[in-house]
Amino acid sequence: MDTTPVTDSRPVRGLRGLLRRAERDYSAGHDRPLGGYVAAMTGFAAFTTAWATAVRLRGRPVPDRPEPWDVVLTSVATFRLSRLLTKAPVTSPLRAPFTRYAGPQGPAELHEEARSESSRHTVGELATCPFCMSVWVASALTAGQLLWPRATRTAMGTLTALAGADTLQLAYSALMEKTTGD
Repeated sequence: MDTTPVTDSRPVRGLRGLLRRAERDYSAGHDRPLGGYVAAMTGFAAFTTAWATAVRLRGRPVPDRPEPWDVVLTSVATFRLSRLLTKAPVTSPLRAPFTRYAGPQGPAELHEEARSESSRHTVGELATCPFCMSVWVASALTAGQLLWPRATRTAMGTLTALAGADTLQLAYSALMEKTTGD
């Protein structure tokens, strides 16, 4: 009986070599963890497949198109939750295993950098990039709207109110600075 692990097979070794060469050629000397990105895409596909399957199993109808108000609410809630997850000091313990603190960045936000270790780098990039995080957040909010519409819209309303309050805080600070010259 052949006890050679599947990972040592010639086709698998060849594929790994091909992927390493592609990563090396693509990165041009920069740290671009393509394997981590493949893992992130696989995770996102699994996440999306899971919630789409849950929607299908629950028998909830999927609308022909989203209502304009839902698009606006989802956009603002996605913006606020993405910034909360990727920049807020209060959520820094969630990011700490994958990032390093670099300093403050704007009002009530932190600048953190992804750790350079390959196993943590991709997660660190995701955890510090509100644009990257927004893909996951928008998907989760969409799933929530399809599975638990009332609770999700309530949560999104709260996040939207928070985004509005943030805007007012910044506007007030800018007005005070302009008025007082400080």
